[in-house]
Amino acid sequence: MTELTTPPRTWAATPEDPATAKPAAPRPGAPSRARRALAFWLGRPGLLLSAALLAVVLLAALFPALLTSRDPLAGIPGERLLPPGADHPFGTDQLGRDLYARVVHGSALTLRATGLAVAVGLVAGSLVGLLAGYLGGRADDALMRLADVLLAVPGLLLSLALVTALGFGTVEVAVAVGVTSVAMFARIMRTEVQRVARTPYVEAARAAGVRWYTVLLRHVLPNAAAPVLVYAAVDFGAVVLQVSSLSFLGYGARPPQPEWGALVASGRDYLAPAWWLTTLPGLTIAATVLAANRIARALDGEARETP
Repeated sequence: MTELTTPPRTWAATPEDPATAKPAAPRPGAPSRARRALAFWLGRPGLLLSAALLAVVLLAALFPALLTSRDPLAGIPGERLLPPGADHPFGTDQLGRDLYARVVHGSALTLRATGLAVAVGLVAGSLVGLLAGYLGGRADDALMRLADVLLAVPGLLLSLALVTALGFGTVEVAVAVGVTSVAMFARIMRTEVQRVARTPYVEAARAAGVRWYTVLLRHVLPNAAAPVLVYAAVDFGAVVLQVSSLSFLGYGARPPQPEWGALVASGRDYLAPAWWLTTLPGLTIAATVLAANRIARALDGEARETP
């Protein structure tokens, strides 16, 4: 007598939300995440040096007293225009103030303006791109035409116009610079939102009757945010340079507050007798921008290579 057997029931695979899916088990012999991160940093000496430089700059911005005990605003008339030496690593300015102390304390103002500018561009641009990419239609056309207008105007010219309207100061400079990067953040976010909005789990959420703003915040935004955050890291170095440029032109913090761009500007009249007044703050800006760009490029390349 033949025994009747029921074949095992098979289920069709259903698409899973990447935001809630469990990570796949690592392949046997594959390097661990910690080992990969260690190899990523130790295998690139230039990247490690850039990270160390940015760590020092961040330390100077948060805890300047750890790097210098001198007052950046107090000058000694008998020590005017001293060249770099053991007592004054960056020399002194025309009022006898220690330039190294001014650069260290000025990092707080410059990085504060840079962080605020990146935050303005990131938040405003992401919101515009999120709505444009998800709603589509006339909303998409109107928001993207606004982004095209912002991209058509050179960034420095637009920031100059905005800071003239807003007024002078560190916060005003940060807002003006942040507005110039809104369009790029919006375009990147819009592209990612359009890609994510066509995935099966988003369509399933819509078909289930989930409210559109819930779908947008729970499913679309978490899966579209990674490229935008990578661009924020890439944009950091350019924002430092743009903030310093406006400070150099006199739109930043009021004297005698030290700011990197203002320090470069204050030494223009002493280029021949005191070259260090412009050279050393300028090299600090250049080194910070190059270090930030080096780290951003490395992180971007690692994100593209990671499956």
